[in-house]
Amino acid sequence: MPTTYFPDVPAKIKYEGPDSANPLSFKHYDADARIAGKSMRDHLRFAACMWHCMKQGNADPFGVATRQMPWDDPSADAMTNARNALDAMFEFLTKIDIGFWCFHDRDIAPELPALRESHAALEEMVAYAKQKQQDTGVELLWGTACLFIHPRYMGGAGTSPSPEVFAHAAAQVRRALDATKELGGHGYVFWGGREGYDTLLNTELSRDLDHLAKLLHLAVDYKKSIGLDVPFYIEPKPKEPTTHQYDHDASACHAFLMKYGLTDHFKLNIEANHAALAGHSFHHELEYCRANDLLGSIDANRGGENIGWDTDQFPTNLYDTALAMLTLLRAGGFTHGGLNFDAKVRRQSTEPIDLFHAHIGGMDAFARGLKAAAKIIEDGRIDELVNARYAGWDTDLGRKIEAGQVTLADLDEVAQQTDVQTAPVGRQELLENILNEYL
Repeated sequence: MPTTYFPDVPAKIKYEGPDSANPLSFKHYDADARIAGKSMRDHLRFAACMWHCMKQGNADPFGVATRQMPWDDPSADAMTNARNALDAMFEFLTKIDIGFWCFHDRDIAPELPALRESHAALEEMVAYAKQKQQDTGVELLWGTACLFIHPRYMGGAGTSPSPEVFAHAAAQVRRALDATKELGGHGYVFWGGREGYDTLLNTELSRDLDHLAKLLHLAVDYKKSIGLDVPFYIEPKPKEPTTHQYDHDASACHAFLMKYGLTDHFKLNIEANHAALAGHSFHHELEYCRANDLLGSIDANRGGENIGWDTDQFPTNLYDTALAMLTLLRAGGFTHGGLNFDAKVRRQSTEPIDLFHAHIGGMDAFARGLKAAAKIIEDGRIDELVNARYAGWDTDLGRKIEAGQVTLADLDEVAQQTDVQTAPVGRQELLENILNEYL
């Protein structure tokens, strides 16, 4: 086994400023630089994910893996390769100076023929990961269970038509929660990879939703029983692989949580690419969460324009990062969550060093977005224009409507006494021009 999986990468990627021509350096992400009262490191709370970094070989529906992964030895047994992958992951995290990581249970430990064996493998790899965390200072942002790859989950996990499959999913969630606690995780995510349907002809939709809620309530109860004091997140996604997924977007998740009495236990983990698949912008999904106190964590990526599937590209669009950070700053910033790069290198980016180029680009893009957002808030011009547009609601009439102190009859009387032929000006072009000044 090599002593290093990234021999061409220095011990630590450093900030060298925008004039640097070194591709293995940060041009904008200066971890200790203070912006709006906190360091960039604390604002952004970057995380890298085990699945795309170490486990995904750039295979797609039309071709086998292309990526060189020296930590994956075809001649070795599954547990040896699992340890190799963790070695590579923590070498990567240390060198790129990312302080958090995320994983599914099956990312760090293989699925073995018997569930009891899989549980034992996970326990062994959690102990190995715990030592890695202690050695490096890296922390677990959140854990989760992989309830979508195995054929047993082809009809869903919590929404499976089989109670035995439901039990299998519950067992994995239990052990993944144990692992999250053991590793000091800051949260736990439920990503409903196949919690949906391909056709309503064979689906009892209401029963599916009841069963999914039952699984989440069981998880809440178990979390309390083991003393795991972290937030739960749901990650909205509208489709792909299923025709329709029940966690379609932020508002659908919100309605589900309210219906089943789960709003006190869950916030959302918003992914940019999933927002695009739902027909929304990343900014919209984040703003919905801010408006409803649902913003928990963020999966940082982007989708290819005009592509109707989950491409999970690294985030390099500065408009996306600036608007995301504007919402995040206005929401008060992260508490337990962070920016997890749920993104994979492209199929033709085949060498281990490409992982560094990809994450450096994403980290610099969010650093630029953070700086732009902080300046926009400090400058105040956008806020002034928005406040002017809504100024009528600060009048006596506006305050009475908001306070519920008027009836429809009262408002009919007001309308008859006023001549309203237009509405407040929007100034969209000016607002876009101001945003452009900071990008």
